[in-house]
Amino acid sequence: MWSECDVVLRDGAIAHLRPVRAGEGTGLKALHARLSDRSSYFRFFTSGRLAADRYVDHLVDTTDPTHGALVAVVGGRLVGVAGYELLADRTQAEIAFAVEEAQHGRGVGTLLLEHLAAYARDRGVTTFVAQVHAENVAMLGVFTKAGFPVRRHRDAEVVDITFPVIPTESLLAAQDSRESEADVRSLRALLRPRSVVVVGASQRPRTVGHEVVRNIVAGGFPGPVYVVNPHATEVAGVTAVPTVRDLPGLVDLAVVAVPSAVAGEVVEDCASAGIRAVVVLTAGFAEAGVEGRAREAELVARARSSGMRIVGPNCMGIVNTTAGVRLNATFAVAPPHAGRVAVVSQSGGLGIALLEQASALGLGLSTFVSTGNKADVSGNDLLLWAEQDADTDVVALYLESFGNPRKFSRIARRVSRSKPVVAVKGGGSGAGARAARSHTAAAVTSRTHTDALFRQAGVIAVDGLGELLDTVSLLAHQPLPAGNRLAIVGNAGGPCVLAADAAEAAGLTVAELTPTTQAELRAVLPAGAAVAGPVDAIASVSGPAFEKALRAVLADPGVDGLLAVVAPTPLTEPDDLPAAVRAAAAHTGKPVLAVLLGQVARVTTLEPSDRTVCAYSVPEDAVRAFARAAGHAAWLARPVGTVPDLTGLDRDRARAIVNEALVKAPDGCWLLAEHAVELVASYGIPVAPVTRVDSPDAAAAAAAQIGRSVVLKAGNPDLVHKSDRGGVALGLTTPAAAAAAYVKMAALLGDEMGGGLISPTAEAGTETLIGVVQDPAFGPLVAFGLGGVFTDLLADRAYRLLPLTDVDAAELVREPRGASRILGGFRGAAAGDRAAVEDVLLRVGRLADDIPEIREMDVNPLIVTSNGAVAVDIKIRIAPALDATDPTLRRLR
Repeated sequence: MWSECDVVLRDGAIAHLRPVRAGEGTGLKALHARLSDRSSYFRFFTSGRLAADRYVDHLVDTTDPTHGALVAVVGGRLVGVAGYELLADRTQAEIAFAVEEAQHGRGVGTLLLEHLAAYARDRGVTTFVAQVHAENVAMLGVFTKAGFPVRRHRDAEVVDITFPVIPTESLLAAQDSRESEADVRSLRALLRPRSVVVVGASQRPRTVGHEVVRNIVAGGFPGPVYVVNPHATEVAGVTAVPTVRDLPGLVDLAVVAVPSAVAGEVVEDCASAGIRAVVVLTAGFAEAGVEGRAREAELVARARSSGMRIVGPNCMGIVNTTAGVRLNATFAVAPPHAGRVAVVSQSGGLGIALLEQASALGLGLSTFVSTGNKADVSGNDLLLWAEQDADTDVVALYLESFGNPRKFSRIARRVSRSKPVVAVKGGGSGAGARAARSHTAAAVTSRTHTDALFRQAGVIAVDGLGELLDTVSLLAHQPLPAGNRLAIVGNAGGPCVLAADAAEAAGLTVAELTPTTQAELRAVLPAGAAVAGPVDAIASVSGPAFEKALRAVLADPGVDGLLAVVAPTPLTEPDDLPAAVRAAAAHTGKPVLAVLLGQVARVTTLEPSDRTVCAYSVPEDAVRAFARAAGHAAWLARPVGTVPDLTGLDRDRARAIVNEALVKAPDGCWLLAEHAVELVASYGIPVAPVTRVDSPDAAAAAAAQIGRSVVLKAGNPDLVHKSDRGGVALGLTTPAAAAAAYVKMAALLGDEMGGGLISPTAEAGTETLIGVVQDPAFGPLVAFGLGGVFTDLLADRAYRLLPLTDVDAAELVREPRGASRILGGFRGAAAGDRAAVEDVLLRVGRLADDIPEIREMDVNPLIVTSNGAVAVDIKIRIAPALDATDPTLRRLR
């Protein structure tokens, strides 16, 4: 459902979109009065203000369901309005816009169009029409560039516009592009400021504000630096002024370190002074309870009303090492090194640790942002910044929550194709207490959602800060491997064996070298060396011989990357073998890693070199980092995938079924089986028909009508594990058998049986499961695996978030080990129709995406044969949508 929101305009300013309100006719008339005569004529096809006044009087009648309108407010001023009027066919509506001419070029009209489409769509509108004067180039441009599939027809001086309001991939791509452009501009004052003020900096060292000022000065920020402190004349060598209002010039960025009770007033002062971005270091906001949440909401409202962006509150600051910026606005002890890794950390404590360890490692950062409570600027915003930042090659994330996971997924999918994104996984705790009424819901945790999100988006998921640094270091300094074949070369056999074991455990292939390579190795290595792979060059190998061996292995066509394992021995100088690794790495396009056994640091770098080589303290860490890089390379090599257009969808019927059920059970219910069957059938999902029966005679009559073997199931939708309870009778070949089965089942279950359901016996095949569960943050999650009795026994499932692409569906079918092997024709059995399963997955996914009231859904089993798939048992629980906010729209949280 659409709801009012803040949005970023093309120039980075902030507008507020909301429905028109009764009683604001004066403001709307003033807006139309500010239009030029030409613009007014384009809008109403007539001169004068009478038409505008009549239109406004009609528009503010919010009790009339035949029309609706949204307004755009910037800086407290109403600057635009977009409205629709229902036509005779109430699924169609005519639309019209008016945007103050001073606001043209900022994207106000396009934003109003995108949001009006969603607003009207919620009210049953499927198609927009508009009449635009042929000379109204600006409005025609809005329709052309918006991304909707517009049809045009010109008649004399009027252009008739028609387009559907259902989102398409082209529309979402256009919206994403506009959002990226606007978001990046809104962050420039934050991450590339020309001047900075620290508000609340104390003269006392080891206080937050003081250390921030000291770091800004020590870091060499080239622009003006100011301090606000009413009780001091200078802080850390910087002249202080009493208030923000006393600043001698315009400032881009304010860093706020005052008590939370007065932070809102400081932000308001910053807004009055024209400051465009604020970093609030102070704690005591949403993390501190109800009062803190109220203070945080007020803080954001004050900032948004003046177009400011906020990082924090409750954060440790920001860094940008780019030449010309050199900003270290944090209170961290270790100064960051300049480099090409962008870091986003929701945790301040982990952010400090990460900065210190990166500094000790020599890992260079381009930007660092501690997001804290993420009241405004989020990981999504910063991913968009990193995407366009020419000084960033790798992105590292620590996120404890996702404000908009669907948007994160879209952004990360795109960013990951040009820059690796590495993220520490969130916690693995359960998503909350759920009654285990459906197999899918019982199996799902928040970790399941996060893993699915990262996998689909191409995000490299790691466990913990150490592995984050291991992986980021490799990606920052070495190319991606072309495959997963890792060669291992060392001067000690045992560590090479450990490395080989770790490689196989990580899903890598330990490269076996060609006879030619082995011959080259025998020619340069000491007698007794093992040359097939892993290569044990033995302890007496010299530096030059080791280098020649490494070069020979890297030239082998069966090698995608090399791990050099170096153990300290008294037979060579300490740097002989590391120097050989550096030299070999400088002459290859393949990734090279080293293990320096005995070094204290978990990971360091071999310098100097034409290409920096990461050196790990143990083989397992190095191998794991290589496996992450190889996995990302494989993701890049897969097709991008598209969300396909599906035929045979009856959205209106599906919506009606759900609405009718919710009228009878407003808090939600499990659908009756016959209604569940009708619901999935409305989306073209092949399903076995069911007939509800309430007596042995009715069961016999239904079986006779079908005319072949039938199945009887208990009709109570709240009864789970029916087969275990005696609620399923199979292979009933005669009407008499169906009647007898009904009598037996009724005696066993009593009133709990809830009548019976008769279905034709399905063709024998592989029983699989397709499930859906809704999450309030992530939206719908789709599961696939073996069904029937194997569902709980093996728990071999794969998960994906919506929307599903064709590639997602294909991977879902192939990922669960058991289902994949059986459907592939295990031990000579007939292969299952995977294409049919993929089609059902796409349709189930689309149904769950279109109808967010579907809280849980189990198609179990979906029986797969060699020429199709059919759902023979369906359970669907519906309830009011958890969060029906349209995830595709451009909006600030």
